[in-house]
Amino acid sequence: MDLTSAHWRKSSYSGGNGGTCVEVSTNLSGIVAVRDSKNPTGPALTLTPGEWRTFLHEIKTANHDLG
Repeated sequence: MDLTSAHWRKSSYSGGNGGTCVEVSTNLSGIVAVRDSKNPTGPALTLTPGEWRTFLHEIKTANHDLG
């Protein structure tokens, strides 16, 4: 998938300490792309806008055991 025209923005939850950060691009037609900000030339996860909304909803509302 060609992501060269993607406009990336860092998550508002990412700190400025150089730690684990996520960037997202929502300007591409029909997809939302997500990548690791420390590896901008690495792989990106692509989702449909509906999948992205579902993902965000689950993150915000579910009680996940991430440990």
